Amino acid sequence: MSRRLSRPSSAASHRSSGSSAHDSEFKVECKAAYLSVYDDLKDVISSEYDLSAVLQQSGRNPTRKILAKYWTDETDYLTFDDFVNICRREHATTTDDLMKAFRKIDINGDGYISLDELFRMLTTRGEKMTRDEVQCMIDEVDENRDGKLDYGERILYYSEFCNMLMSTTDECKKMSMKMMEKKERKKKRPSNTPRRGDDENIHGSRTSLRSNASVKPDGQGPSHSLRSVGRTGSKSSLISIDDMPRPSPRVKKDKVRTPVGSRSAKVSEPSNLRDWTHTSSKGCFFIDADEGGQIISHQYTLDLADDTNVFITMQPNRIGDAGFTDDGPVDTAIYVLREGSSSNKIVTFTEQRDSKGRYCVRCDLSAGRYKLVPFTTGCRLYERSAGRETKEVKLIKQDKEDKIVLSKTFKKALEDIFDMADLDGNGLLSREDFNWYNIRTSGEEVADDEWDVVEGNIELERGEITKTGFIHLNQMEAEDNDGDTDDLWVTLTSMGFNKSLVLNQACPFKLDVYTEDCRDASLEVMGLEAQAVMLEDAVCETVTAKGEVSKVKGMKDLSVYTYIGDARATVVVENQSYSKIRIQLDCSRSKNVVSNQRDLNYTLTVPSNTTVVGHHLIPRDEKAEWIVRCQESILR
Repeated sequence: MSRRLSRPSSAASHRSSGSSAHDSEFKVECKAAYLSVYDDLKDVISSEYDLSAVLQQSGRNPTRKILAKYWTDETDYLTFDDFVNICRREHATTTDDLMKAFRKIDINGDGYISLDELFRMLTTRGEKMTRDEVQCMIDEVDENRDGKLDYGERILYYSEFCNMLMSTTDECKKMSMKMMEKKERKKKRPSNTPRRGDDENIHGSRTSLRSNASVKPDGQGPSHSLRSVGRTGSKSSLISIDDMPRPSPRVKKDKVRTPVGSRSAKVSEPSNLRDWTHTSSKGCFFIDADEGGQIISHQYTLDLADDTNVFITMQPNRIGDAGFTDDGPVDTAIYVLREGSSSNKIVTFTEQRDSKGRYCVRCDLSAGRYKLVPFTTGCRLYERSAGRETKEVKLIKQDKEDKIVLSKTFKKALEDIFDMADLDGNGLLSREDFNWYNIRTSGEEVADDEWDVVEGNIELERGEITKTGFIHLNQMEAEDNDGDTDDLWVTLTSMGFNKSLVLNQACPFKLDVYTEDCRDASLEVMGLEAQAVMLEDAVCETVTAKGEVSKVKGMKDLSVYTYIGDARATVVVENQSYSKIRIQLDCSRSKNVVSNQRDLNYTLTVPSNTTVVGHHLIPRDEKAEWIVRCQESILR
């Protein structure tokens, strides 16, 4: 017997219409939250940390358990549709959720949250807050200025705090809607339309739940996103690497990675990047033979006068064959550290490449000074053995009049060195440029009398050395040494050239910094430094925060972390015991990888209470899949 569908009643129709309207509103809110973090709905969520951020932007406060449910070992990225489905399943934070969480903070059960209780909760883990910072946060919540929240009373009503947090969440959603509308208007705006105007009030007030109310709905208490509750313009945040979810010890699986060039999870360049302030510099990685093959590079400081969204890119700068092999480019990365009174705290680093192949990162930075530390794994940039050198080329020759002239090959190498030393890319060498070149090749700075000789004998333009003048300077050196080329070879080898004048011991790179809301961004070169302890600590910190951890069998205080990014894998060993250990890290069963250690089966000694890098791994052939397998064993 067939069954005929009846026409819905008017009440049912009304409910259906209401449900449709609610669903439409829900999707708009999801879209606004997504576009407050990304420029386009086609952009993908490429990490668990970013998933947490965009869920927070939608008014949700995911716990580690919730994040682990949607970001598994097999997840490479999530789309906007995936994000919408997650939002359907996970409800937004409610006042009841906040009330349950804050009752756990009220240790003495008197119905109030005191400064002491809030201070204790906010300083037990993650980024530490001072008592003054906690008080400042409470003062910011007191919007009605009724005097109940001043330092003397030291109490905070449950209801007022919860209502304020929910109000902050609503304000964040409203700001997300404004940002979405702004971006959609920009897409429709003709390219020659001025950027400022009726949108100007939005700049400088980017709101994120990372810097606003963020309380876990399962009764675990507020997450460490409470620092700036109540003021939508603030960008300070308690989210730090310590708060990133860490997987529990697991049964190891093979990690199969798709070809780097074919992966769809790419960081997108901001659509309005041409409107941002741009500053850039060149630099170089060098293999320092005097330091046992250690990698050194230029270092930078970035000064920001205002809070701003930044987009940082780094890529090898092709000079001859430097920085590129048949298998792919030398990997390059930038670690961003916040300069402090006693230490430098890591903020972020370039994890992925964009569609142009540049290693890049996009994030919010508050006003202040940052240290930008270039990094390469050394997998494709390493010290060559003498047996691989070819026949030594001639640097000079004598013409028919027995005058010393530079060979054509040597002149080409000098032109490349000039381009490497020209850090600002203006086609000239300033005294600062020439000074670091001199430090690299001779170990000494350029004295005033030496610069006077330069000014009096070679071609200058606007007080700076031209490329012709630079070559002439080396011609003078060859003449002064009566044809002896030892000093010339010192210059060449210091700059990364082998005896065949191939630049294989250096990798020039280009660093670009774009700031959206800061017009006075200053990028300054701080000279050449080794990739020493500070950078190793930063690498270990990010790997232990974002990588997968496994306990070594029979060693309760020994952990191995494996981080696999867009084009790099890193294995780190953490030894929390009171004695040093020797551990063998066997990655020889991996497929299509090359390590910085040269031997995939590598043994290292880890001192007590230290964390060290065991392997950096990158794909040997970037056009093919690569598999990371690492087996560890303790050597007695």
